[in-house]
Amino acid sequence: MIRDSLGGEGYWDKWTKHSEESITKNLEQIKTPPGNPIYRPQFVWDTSRDILRLILRRYSQGDSVFEIGQLFPQLLDTWELSNDLADGVCAEHNLKTCRDWVFDLSDLNHYIWCFWLVGLALVLHIPDDQWNRLLALVGGGGNDILLDRIIASRQPSRVIGDVLLHQKPYARLLKTLDAPKEQQALLLQAFVDSWYPELNRRGKQQPWWYQYGDPEKHPLEKGSYFGRWCIEAVAAVEAFELDDSQCLGHPHYPGDLLRPNGPSTHTPQLEKKTKSWLRFFGI
Repeated sequence: MIRDSLGGEGYWDKWTKHSEESITKNLEQIKTPPGNPIYRPQFVWDTSRDILRLILRRYSQGDSVFEIGQLFPQLLDTWELSNDLADGVCAEHNLKTCRDWVFDLSDLNHYIWCFWLVGLALVLHIPDDQWNRLLALVGGGGNDILLDRIIASRQPSRVIGDVLLHQKPYARLLKTLDAPKEQQALLLQAFVDSWYPELNRRGKQQPWWYQYGDPEKHPLEKGSYFGRWCIEAVAAVEAFELDDSQCLGHPHYPGDLLRPNGPSTHTPQLEKKTKSWLRFFGI
């Protein structure tokens, strides 16, 4: 069953296959000597980001959560390789960086990237060796109170920061964690409702994927859209056993990640259309 109905079956089939073929081609190219060694760290990093997009595309099109999780080690491999290559190139050429991504949690894009990977790692229950590799890549212990607390649910030795680096939309999620248990379900729903609108920023601080799927700014025909999933919410639910009953069926809430054996938390497209017609006739 398609989990994200913004893209139809044809869209997900076409662009998921395109992602798989592109990643396979890139991984083969990475094994060969680079034509431009200075660019190679960026190329490998872009491939790691493409693997995350493929994971979310496959979730959107309805693939098994267990199968999706098998891509996680490949993502770690490429991120680690990109770091190793970047260190070597920067040292050799006396460069500050040879990638266009800011590897700092104070940068919203990197913060979301790390939060998503930590969240996926938690809900997919990745093995300890992969978890430790991920934490080494994320780093930043003691920098952000929210992400640190999420990580500490599996890594109790994590240093907890006392500052929230990105107030919008994450102050809502932090408030949810600190609220009395009977209030958490509605507060979590409020966070999920506000998550995408409150990520709308101007300039470089807008997430790189934010406009994907926008019919005017970046329509589906371009093939970039992979879903708009609030991984941060399921990370918190997994970490703190929050009640997510009010979020099930929300277009941004990937509830199936927490329920890999089903039934799906997403409403089928046909059912959505039927309900729309019933409302039209006042039923």
